[in-house]
Amino acid sequence: QVQLVESGGGLVQAGGSLRLSCAASGRTFINRALGWFRRAPGKEREFVGAISGSGGFTYYADSVKGRFTISRDNAKSTVYLQMNSLEPEDTAVYYCAAAKFGVRPTNRKDEYDYWGQGTQVTVSS
Repeated sequence: QVQLVESGGGLVQAGGSLRLSCAASGRTFINRALGWFRRAPGKEREFVGAISGSGGFTYYADSVKGRFTISRDNAKSTVYLQMNSLEPEDTAVYYCAAAKFGVRPTNRKDEYDYWGQGTQVTVSS
């Protein structure tokens, strides 16, 4: 069982930065890839990026590549999403998710079996 709690969302101007955190409970944290997804108003939940269990491999959506960075601190059971050069199009509820055992970082929502409640990010123009 893994529980995930996101924090760090808020209101920021275009061009600004935010860092989201996702704190996990459960002893299996270190063995799971973790992903970030987002859902903008009126749109489907979409993949943002993911990181392997060791933190050595990351994978990003083209829309955020070069602007967002995922990292994790397994000692703190926390994964981070550093968001730079934010754009109004990045406005969404951001979710972290824990992948099933043995799954590599992936953009497939059905490969994740634990989800956080989400945190709102709003980017003003």
